[in-house]
Amino acid sequence: MIGTPPALARVDLPGLTPWRQGKVRDVYEVGADQLVIVASDRLSAYDSILPTPIPGKGRVLTALSVFWFRTLKSAAPHHFVTDDPRRYPPPFDRHADLLGGRSMLVRRAERIDIECVVRGHLTGSGWREYRAGGAVCGVALPAGLHDGSRLDPPIFTPATKADAGHDENIALAEVVARVGRPTAETLRVRSLALYEEARAWAWPRGLVLADTKFEFGRVDGEITLIDEILSPDSSRYWDRAEYQAGRRLAFDKQFVRDWLDRSGWNHEPPAPALPDDVAARTGERYAEAMRRLTGAPA
Repeated sequence: MIGTPPALARVDLPGLTPWRQGKVRDVYEVGADQLVIVASDRLSAYDSILPTPIPGKGRVLTALSVFWFRTLKSAAPHHFVTDDPRRYPPPFDRHADLLGGRSMLVRRAERIDIECVVRGHLTGSGWREYRAGGAVCGVALPAGLHDGSRLDPPIFTPATKADAGHDENIALAEVVARVGRPTAETLRVRSLALYEEARAWAWPRGLVLADTKFEFGRVDGEITLIDEILSPDSSRYWDRAEYQAGRRLAFDKQFVRDWLDRSGWNHEPPAPALPDDVAARTGERYAEAMRRLTGAPA
């Protein structure tokens, strides 16, 4: 990507300490009701943070999330307030040079600890589960499907939310047991609506949205869409023309997973460093996904 700033594994704000640090994002408290979420260029794969940051990645994640929050009718209610750091409360407004393009001011939510996964194509852990028993998260599927098969209608396949280690696929009945039937049904319906709207947007722009995951929380008692949405970190995007030709070209972190598999790494920490060309090409694929979806260069 021409003109891409240096990749940042950390975004340090002088005099400020993150309230919470995730695999990719650092979160700062802004009073009692708001947060500033800062996206670094870190990348995680197989539950490990790689030592090599991806050029431009944090900016792509932020810009795409902001785009989707503003574009999808089904996104509301959501927690996004603004991505203009000059409008952040002090002292964050004084760090606009560091926060610009890679941060969001959001409303604080009480997180619901369920990964709301929607699959419109059978692949990944869903494909492995289907091969073992003909179902995914308790949803029975027709016989004879293959890796990459389109699912119509798409299916809601929730998972546990783990800050460390593996998320585990669970059935809807388990979600009901954890959060109650009304909340579980709201999560299911909203997740499917978001996926359907985004899939319909991506297809004519040359991308297949194979699957994705959402997170929700409660703001003033209302179930609210939170975190990032529909980014190449949280979703699988494939080139449409390649998919229609029976091939697979990914515009997400699968490119890195494939290299890690070929490297012989056993998926146990620490993860190996990426070659410069792999990091650069990954950044280019993230940027291309953003260009196709939004029409704007990264």
